[in-house]
Amino acid sequence: MKMSPGLWVVGWLALIGLASPVVIAQPAVAPARVWASGLLRAAEAWPHAEKDARIVVTPQGLHVEVAPGRKNAVAAAPGLALPADTGLLRLRVAAASAGAKWNVCLYGELRRPGEKHTAYIAQGEGAGERVFPIDPRLIPHREQPVRLHLGVQGEPGTFIVMAEVSFLPAPQRPNVLPRTRFQPGQRDIATVEQMPNLPEPFLLIDWRAKARAYDRFVFDFQARGEFLPLVWLDESRINLDRATFGLPSYVGNLGQAAGKTNSQEGVTCMGAVLGATLAGLDKSRQEHDYVSMCEAWFNRKNGLDLVLNQQKGNTGGSFWYEMFTHICFYALADRYPDKPRLGEIMRTTADRWRTAYLDLGGSNGVPDFNHTSFDFRARKGVSNPRWREPDAAAGMAWMQYAAWMKFRDSNYLAAAEGSLTFLQGLKINPFYEVLLPYGTLAAARLNAEHGRSYDVDRLLGWCFGISDCRGGWGVLVGNWGGYDCDGLQGSIDNRGGYAFAMNTFAMAGALVPLARYDPAYARAIGKWMLNLANSARLFYPGALPPGHESGPPWPGDPQHLIAYEGLRYEWDGKSPCATGDPVAMKWGPRTDLGLYGSSYAGMLGAIISPTDEGRILQLDCLATDFFRAPAYPTFLYYNPHPQARRISLSLGEKAVTVYDIAGKRILARNVKGRARIAVPADGAVVAVMVPAAGTVRNEGRKLLVNDIVVDAWWNVGQ
Repeated sequence: MKMSPGLWVVGWLALIGLASPVVIAQPAVAPARVWASGLLRAAEAWPHAEKDARIVVTPQGLHVEVAPGRKNAVAAAPGLALPADTGLLRLRVAAASAGAKWNVCLYGELRRPGEKHTAYIAQGEGAGERVFPIDPRLIPHREQPVRLHLGVQGEPGTFIVMAEVSFLPAPQRPNVLPRTRFQPGQRDIATVEQMPNLPEPFLLIDWRAKARAYDRFVFDFQARGEFLPLVWLDESRINLDRATFGLPSYVGNLGQAAGKTNSQEGVTCMGAVLGATLAGLDKSRQEHDYVSMCEAWFNRKNGLDLVLNQQKGNTGGSFWYEMFTHICFYALADRYPDKPRLGEIMRTTADRWRTAYLDLGGSNGVPDFNHTSFDFRARKGVSNPRWREPDAAAGMAWMQYAAWMKFRDSNYLAAAEGSLTFLQGLKINPFYEVLLPYGTLAAARLNAEHGRSYDVDRLLGWCFGISDCRGGWGVLVGNWGGYDCDGLQGSIDNRGGYAFAMNTFAMAGALVPLARYDPAYARAIGKWMLNLANSARLFYPGALPPGHESGPPWPGDPQHLIAYEGLRYEWDGKSPCATGDPVAMKWGPRTDLGLYGSSYAGMLGAIISPTDEGRILQLDCLATDFFRAPAYPTFLYYNPHPQARRISLSLGEKAVTVYDIAGKRILARNVKGRARIAVPADGAVVAVMVPAAGTVRNEGRKLLVNDIVVDAWWNVGQ
């Protein structure tokens, strides 16, 4: 499974004591010195160099060397002012010893006034000139003085000589324009407003076809060639008295294959079954019943009674690994109601997690999720010294609300609400890996379905913003090497940006349904998804020019069905570059092609369809809305153009009325077959196809047709 991106950066944070934001008093601000690259040759500019490090001004530049007994060295120049138009960092490393990893960061009141943060701007190896983007969200308050850190990591004696550090103007993006139209009732997501309405170059791939072809390929026992077949039957019978299946997390992971130890990951294997299911395939009726085989990840034999990433798993390592497997399994239970054993396992595990919720309870009755994980055997939270995963509260809220919807046990509803209460009480962004968007959807659902008042705006801001518990984690914006790469999810400051396929696909699956529960975000979600749908194709081999991938083409996949683990802003001088952790970090698998991420492409395949108007997508708001109440077909359409556009809808043979829950209006009455509707300029429509002859009534703020809720906010002012 993938390593945490930029894990060595965590070591830097610990080294300089900045693993968490530091709230500070507001003293008088001393006049800041405008940074100039010549200060690399001024000894007095570096009074805060790390103790024992060898920091020497030379004619070539600033020499930074790791001292005996140390692994890192940092030189620091305080009291600096950055140019107001800063948007790029240009570096020139004149010399570097073998194996030297260098790092450039800023420290100060960067993201919010009154708090000090560290912003990692650049990382790399070796000598040469490099240019990195500086995300505008990292340094919005450029009038505040900052401290520049130049660091090197390695064995004692490892050094770099930094010859240039120049802060340059932000590049102009001609397709990111100021807003001129504002749709009534719509709320912005700040990060989405930094994305283009019309991303370039634009190419919409057939995500549904991609996901279905991926399923045929990776589950083909007859495939032959290097690293093939990928799938194998596993006869270890640990938790089931029948065979199950395995898939490697990466192509060329020689430790995960037929005949090897039972090491296949639930995140990869259950994700593949779920992705294919969402793309319209019945995975219980193929060569094998793969749905029932997923019961193997229910750890029954070891007594944990949890769905874990391994079939002989444990808890206490990482919340997201331990919860996301349950989210995938619960989704399968929703889509295969004819499999009663899935529901039984869901009930057992929901009870187990509710017990954990109670064991995490604080003095005020609200659980404390400020841990790395939970040890189910010891019945207590686990906190390692390197990171915390407080967005586990979001995962808990989604799981417990799903259990409430299926079993109607009020204890689950109470646990979902208590988890969201913890989340809402946080002062800092808790996003760690993949769970926060699921809790955000749960909050929107509770608001719509139970009249609660959770702050969805703040939660969405966190989903798209920059994490405080995992520095740099968020949604990316920017043009990388001529490609708009906006909307992907990952690390914004790992070598200039590092997006991950799995996280991107999963976040789309979590948040597109939110538009039907809180249509005020329809435009923002639609604009984000247009960018994501375009950018995500760059995860796949062949989407970028030759040389912009971390390995030679793998001949086993000529259709390019398996995505790279991630997409980097830059690697080996190429921007952007499709890549991953294994090859770069030399930790095992022979390629960076990640099945654990590619398995979730079915989420996009279920959600995204084209319309007859090129860049107006049809987004299915029900496709990944698991454990929902009965609903009529609901689709989100975002028009990125500066003029209103009309699109054709395919409606079937029964007459319907098309109602827009975003605009609180009827778009078409008593129509069938095909109908045309208008989508406002730079605006969105959330169209619900309701029976034309249905009985309409209201219940408080809800509009219902034939007793099915159509609009949860129909009489709320826009």
